[in-house]
This record gives sequence, structure tokens and C-alpha cells, in this order.
Amino acid sequence: MSSNTPSDKPSSALEISDLDVHYGPRRRRRQALRGVSLTVAPGETVGLIGETGSGKSTLARTVLGLVPATAGSIVVGGEDVTTYGRRRWRALRRRGVVQYVFQDPLRSLDPDLTVEESLSEPLLVRGVPRAEAAGRIRAHLDRVRLTEELLGRLPGALSGGQRQRVAVARALVTEPRVLILDEPVSALDSANRVQILEILKNLRADGVALVLISHDLGSVAGVADRIAVLYRGELVETGTAHDIVTNPQHPYTRLLLGSAPTLHGAPADRAERQALRALLHA
Repeated sequence: MSSNTPSDKPSSALEISDLDVHYGPRRRRRQALRGVSLTVAPGETVGLIGETGSGKSTLARTVLGLVPATAGSIVVGGEDVTTYGRRRWRALRRRGVVQYVFQDPLRSLDPDLTVEESLSEPLLVRGVPRAEAAGRIRAHLDRVRLTEELLGRLPGALSGGQRQRVAVARALVTEPRVLILDEPVSALDSANRVQILEILKNLRADGVALVLISHDLGSVAGVADRIAVLYRGELVETGTAHDIVTNPQHPYTRLLLGSAPTLHGAPADRAERQALRALLHA
């Protein structure tokens, strides 16, 4: 297992091993994650798929240090963060090693800060000089296909697609090793969905490890290298995007595919869905 000192060239940007997470007091504890193991390499994109309540958000929050692990380990950028306390997590977040993009950028972006102020904030907190921060901001605006004329605007004056791209740029300015995105395109129209996914796909060349959280397999199948399927807190299937789409092994994965019209034309009919659900509970 990796030490607490980050290595120069970790083989994995994110390494989760046998992770268990429980919620609640001891007598009424609920297991949210059970034995989850997942590795994401630098420059790799993994789609984390599952319905509401499957454990996707819990896994993301645990990787971010917001939920404690009950058992197992988490290594981020070569740094074992499993037992980090608040102070060490605060230092890690300030360094921007792992970043998170929320589903709703209108809620995650401060409504009283301009785009430029929002993008500058994580750099200035780290002590980056303002001139250097300004240069980074403009470089990252170009990466997410935004123009400098938007820098003076407030989030409320932007379109939904523009706000999401600002949120992505804000996460990227710290040059993270791991970027986790929660349903990054679910609230966007088709044109903006395609544009955001293309932007994320282009990040591979920069060596950023991406984890795309979604309930919709179809929205990430075209951009993910691998797909990991969560069901009731367990990782029930992993594989290349091609293998998962063309030859799913688990009934739950087949159920998700049957509900994705973008992958297989019309969704599965009611009888087929009922049969798949019966297999899950057999």
C-alpha cells in the first residue's frame, strides 16, 4: 500500500480498496458501501453508474474526506488519505489534488462572485500570485470553450451550459489529479450535453483521472474508458465501456441498459424490466 507521502508518478490517480462505509449509531447502523474496490489511472475516465440510493454519492463523499470509511483504504494521487483528519484533508483540498463538480452549478457557484472571482478563489487561497492566477484562468477558459467576456458576469447571467463549464474550469485551475463529476450533464439540453462530454473527453491528454457519476449509462458510455456499476452499495460489475454495453453480465446492468433509449433504441418493455428485477431479488 502507498505511503502517506505522494509519489512523483503514482501508477494510479485513485485507488479504492475493500471500502466499507456505515451510517448511523451502532444499534441502527446502515451499510452504505460494502467491499468496494476501484482503481482509476491518470488520464482514464471511469463512469460510476447506479440508481439513486446505490451508493454513488457516498463513494464520492468518502473519497473527498466528507464521510469516514469504516474499513478499507483510499489512495489519492499516491497519497493514502484513509485516516486523514480535518487538518490534513483541508491541506489536501487546498492543494487541489482532488476536485468535485456538483450537479447544479447554480447552487455550487457563489451568486455574488463574478466568474473571474470564482475561478481565482481556489488559486488565491493557495497563495498563487494574482498575475499568475489570471493567466491560469484564461488558459482554462479556453479549455472549456468560454470567452474572456464572461469573466465579469455573475452566475445568474449565464446559461446552464456556461455555468457548468465555469464549474469545470474552477475545478481544473488547481490542476487536480482526480476530478469527480456528479451528473455533469443531467440538467442540460442535448447540445450542451454533447459539448460538456467532449470537453471532458479531451482532458484525457492532460492526465486527469475522471470519475463521472450518473444514473444514466447512455450519458457516459461514449466518453468513459471503463464503467463501474453500483447496486445497493456493492460494485456488481466493471469493464470497458464497450463490454458493458454489448455484453453486460449482471441483471442490474442489463436493467440499466434496458432503460437507456440512447443505447438500444426504445427502452425495455414492462415485462422485460419486471423479469430483470426478479433476477436481482432471486
